[in-house]
Amino acid sequence: MIKFTVKVMLAKREMTQKELAERTGIRPATISAIATGSIKQLPIDALNKICNELDCQPADLMEYIPD
Repeated sequence: MIKFTVKVMLAKREMTQKELAERTGIRPATISAIATGSIKQLPIDALNKICNELDCQPADLMEYIPD
């Protein structure tokens, strides 16, 4: 299972999901789905924008947890 840690990264940077959405141009609903782990497909473009804005690597935003 893949667990998203976007909320942790946002907290470290004292940023809200709304701010991230505004800064990246990604729909707030998509940011919310990523943050809650309910997203089914994550476009590479969205991942790139989030990494760019949060100055992090993709591995900083998610972790693999074996079933």
